[in-house]
Amino acid sequence: HTVVFTPVHPAGSAAEDDFLAAAARLAEIPGVEELELLRETSPKNGYRFGLSMEFADRTGYERYNEHPDHVRFVEERWLPEVADFLEIDYETR
Repeated sequence: HTVVFTPVHPAGSAAEDDFLAAAARLAEIPGVEELELLRETSPKNGYRFGLSMEFADRTGYERYNEHPDHVRFVEERWLPEVADFLEIDYETR
């Protein structure tokens, strides 16, 4: 599960830091095996951050996706605080 995104908050602001800290806490949801919060450095796109997560299998991802803490984060933080994003979900062959 990978998403690149740009928060609505000014770069380097306390509000941006708070949002990123909340996003990093998604790692605490059962099933998340690895979470990386990354700063976008490529001049080829306008996104500012990336979030990469790994799960053991599709069932682990689906449980995470439906977990109340994830649903609450999306509704209360992601939707109002992210200006633009691109989500990519893929599996190994």
